Amino acid sequence: MPNFTSKTKVLIYGITQPLGSTYAPLMKQCGTNIVAGVSPGKGGQKLDDIPIFDMVELAQKAVGTIEVAIICVHPYLVLDAALESIDAGIRQLILLTEGVPPLDVVQLLRKAEDKDVLVVGPNTPGIIFPGKALLGTYPPEFCTPGKVGIISRSGTLTYEIARSLTLDGFGQSIVVGIGSDAIVGSSFPQWLQILDEDEETEAIVLVGEIGGDSEEIAAQYIDEAIDKPVIAYVAGCFAPKGKRLGHAGAIVTAHISGTQNDPSDPLLDIDTGTAQRKIEALRKANIPIAERPWDIPKLLKKVIK
Repeated sequence: MPNFTSKTKVLIYGITQPLGSTYAPLMKQCGTNIVAGVSPGKGGQKLDDIPIFDMVELAQKAVGTIEVAIICVHPYLVLDAALESIDAGIRQLILLTEGVPPLDVVQLLRKAEDKDVLVVGPNTPGIIFPGKALLGTYPPEFCTPGKVGIISRSGTLTYEIARSLTLDGFGQSIVVGIGSDAIVGSSFPQWLQILDEDEETEAIVLVGEIGGDSEEIAAQYIDEAIDKPVIAYVAGCFAPKGKRLGHAGAIVTAHISGTQNDPSDPLLDIDTGTAQRKIEALRKANIPIAERPWDIPKLLKKVIK
């Protein structure tokens, strides 16, 4: 998170929901300054000494300006929770919830753009600053403080890669999951720029997966604008071609297989969203690509002086 410190005030919306009640104590244990939780109808209660309020506005009045809201309510309540947080002046949102209706995400992102709000997710494990703070669901024991930034579209695969780096002596400055859904807020280019300017980060690991064109866009951006070394890994190389898959891959494959438009249209190319297409784009930008997650540390040793 830009400008995040140990004093940054964090709110958990849906703190009494299963996701919130499970991870709020862990986030607090990791050093996150959780000043309030919101759960309509549960105001006045506490969870692990975190005061709970019925509304974000009431929390703001009680604890002062809140910079980050972590949202983990039911998918159909995410839009309302996010808009309420934005209206209360919170400018950084992390949407842990999976299965948020796409049109709700579109509406939220339009509002976020108007208000200059950074949105991470939905369907994200969040962000971890190893040794400093946890804003999500990462197992903190898999991460250790260091100089490598990880930006990922995947979920639990990110945990595995962070652990692999830790075991090989590469600590992490930040680990960010931008979200696995077809429509998400912040993008690879946004985080690449943030980490390129971050004094704590010496190298970047980009973790992509099949579906969509996020990795192709990132490859071009890295080639044109990023100075720090970048290592890439693309998940899904062995997925059956033409098979409908989860996350963004389902959207892309369904669109291609059902279209009646001009088959010569490059946007409808049957290879769109495949691992091979992404790897080609990354190689064209001269970005080293790991064949397996455990190969990433080997590549990092070559690019970090």
